[in-house]
Amino acid sequence: MMPEFTLATPYGTLLALVAMAGVTYLCRASGVIFMNRITIGPRLARALRALPGSIVIATILPIAAQAGSPAFIGIGAAIAVMIATRMEIAAIAAGLVGIALARALGL
Repeated sequence: MMPEFTLATPYGTLLALVAMAGVTYLCRASGVIFMNRITIGPRLARALRALPGSIVIATILPIAAQAGSPAFIGIGAAIAVMIATRMEIAAIAAGLVGIALARALGL
């Protein structure tokens, strides 16, 4: 009979941390290695430029859908200020103010 392996020990926690660090490093390193071997054409370049925006949308939209209209007002304010000023901190501030005002008005 084999002994039961569990991560609920100090060594198990250390093993989990080392494994996660190793996987993270391999993911990052493989991206660099593969991208050095691929010729980036116009279609791939366009896709790579669109990727950060899609990740942000995929992260924020479910949260905003749960939070309701104040979240959408804050996102709208942040987008408008970002387009107008191209300053991230101003967009964040506008988003927070938009959410706070919407909640203060009972939306």
